[in-house]
Amino acid sequence: MKKVLMVVFQFPPFAGSSAVQRTLRFVQHLPANGWSPIVLSANPMAYEQRSDDLLSEIPPGVPVHRAFGLDTRQHLAIAGRYPAFLARPDRWVSWVAGAVPTALSIVRKERPQALWSTYPIASAHLVAAWVHRLTGLPWIADFRDPMAQEGYPADPATWRRFHRIESTAVAQAACTVFTTPGAAREYSRRYPASAHKIGVIENGYDEHSFTGLPTDGAPLNPGLVTLLHSGVVYPSERDPTQLFEALGSLNRDTPALARRLRLRFRASSHDELLRELARRNGVEDLVECLPALPYREALGEMMRAEALLVLQASNCNDQIPAKIYEYLRCGRPVVGLTDPRGDTAHVLASAGSKYAAPLDSAAPIRDLLAALLRDADTGVLQIPAREGIAQWSREAQSKRLAERLDAIHAGPTR
Repeated sequence: MKKVLMVVFQFPPFAGSSAVQRTLRFVQHLPANGWSPIVLSANPMAYEQRSDDLLSEIPPGVPVHRAFGLDTRQHLAIAGRYPAFLARPDRWVSWVAGAVPTALSIVRKERPQALWSTYPIASAHLVAAWVHRLTGLPWIADFRDPMAQEGYPADPATWRRFHRIESTAVAQAACTVFTTPGAAREYSRRYPASAHKIGVIENGYDEHSFTGLPTDGAPLNPGLVTLLHSGVVYPSERDPTQLFEALGSLNRDTPALARRLRLRFRASSHDELLRELARRNGVEDLVECLPALPYREALGEMMRAEALLVLQASNCNDQIPAKIYEYLRCGRPVVGLTDPRGDTAHVLASAGSKYAAPLDSAAPIRDLLAALLRDADTGVLQIPAREGIAQWSREAQSKRLAERLDAIHAGPTR
């Protein structure tokens, strides 16, 4: 079986981002497609949040090497401050010094046929760039989302560092992968000479993770309609301000209808912001902010919600929240507050979801919430079509990755 060295910072027991799922599921499913993974990650002390709940899902026999690294903010700050260069391109850049020698040792011993690295921890691409340069291994750079964007990162020096990393990866990697068509189009525009090497492997859901989950569990709030947002709420990219204004307006004008709703945020990472928005709009008793759950428990909660909420601003039109694929697999109604021109809206529309409104406009959101509640009262909540959802399974996406690995192993793209 061919071997691939996978350079990834976010790997169990890392917690706090759905990004860990992408690599973990590739590691599980690649062997069925002829590729044996070798994982190079960081020492868990570098992780800001840790959880052991996914460690048991790393397949037995998969080598996992952990290089020394620090989190600049946790380990190198004095009175909460640290020199900016210690966090460029990210707070874990110290990992590079340990990861490159570890990778070279792995290459000497294991003789892998390919190299793979994944963003959003930019230092992972730095590690892979050095390994590719020193060994000549063909490299797939998995960007997932765009790196250097207008206004992001906000610090100009960090932005320049991001831009150097992405341009190096696009030029040197045999293949560059994104999770959305919009991101792939944007990078084909930025780097036209490398457009033939740019492709899409979407995120997805893992069917095995749903095995044994009850499909008819008790409601989260008996007698009410729970609209669940599971995961991080980013104040800019997933700004819930207009959602709260819409809920406040609905509560003032039709309180009997509004009070049928519970807006639940699970593991938002910004509970104080959400509570302040609820207080400002007079809906504190309609909003729940709850802590993180182990992964399968979080899936079980999604299965029991009356509806699931997606937030995605227009400044992320070329991105799709990874959680959306698990939402679709849950078979629950999905409420998409997003720009209708973006990739998130296109995925929901292709799955047959009808509950959609722009994230930045309170009036359409209010109308949407009212329609959702009336549909729930009449028992006609619309759920996404099951047909076609299998295209977003992790098995299907792993097969696509294996096909790209096969292609770069066979020779350079022409």
